[in-house]
Amino acid sequence: MSTTAIQHAPKFGPADVPKSWGKVNTAANRFEEPDFGSKNEVKEKFTQFVGETFFGQMIKSMRSTVGKPAYFHGGRAEEAFQGLMDQKLSEQLTESTADKFADPMYRRQFPQLAAAEAEAANSNTANALNQLQNLSRR
Repeated sequence: MSTTAIQHAPKFGPADVPKSWGKVNTAANRFEEPDFGSKNEVKEKFTQFVGETFFGQMIKSMRSTVGKPAYFHGGRAEEAFQGLMDQKLSEQLTESTADKFADPMYRRQFPQLAAAEAEAANSNTANALNQLQNLSRR
């Protein structure tokens, strides 16, 4: 291999960006700071992921054990849209009950975020109690 081929090889690494463009996040090749969301958003997304995964697998297992009904089967249309219905069903189940088993997993997976969240809740409760104590009767 000649040395000229090495000199003209494509350049890997951060992009060369003019300084006039301002601060650049070259790792993600974006022109603004990455937004990872708030702590509540992380918890919501975690709960959504855990719930939809759990309920989706549960519904999938249920469907594999039950055969086609003798009557009132929707035919090819039902087979085509069964996955979409199962997805919506898992989303609804997640919204209503997933926090009961996702919260302990969240506290175990993200102990720092859970501790900060609990501290904020305790301070809100303490502030509310202080306001109640400061009320005077007429």
